[in-house]
Amino acid sequence: MGDFRPLGFLLGLPFALLALILAIVGAVIWLIGTILSCLCPCCVCCAALANLAMDVVQLPVRILRWFIDEIPC
Repeated sequence: MGDFRPLGFLLGLPFALLALILAIVGAVIWLIGTILSCLCPCCVCCAALANLAMDVVQLPVRILRWFIDEIPC
């Protein structure tokens, strides 16, 4: 609880909302990439697309943590 910065959390919410929208898009891309890689296992690019989408899904948490760490108080 000593690392909680309410001002940083409130200021980071708009960025987190944008990242959440990107995460939803990433989840859809991941689902499509997973289905395509199951249908055609020779498509290596579909697996790479699914891995990229998983990074986008984790983006909201990364953005909030980065923004909170940047606030000095």
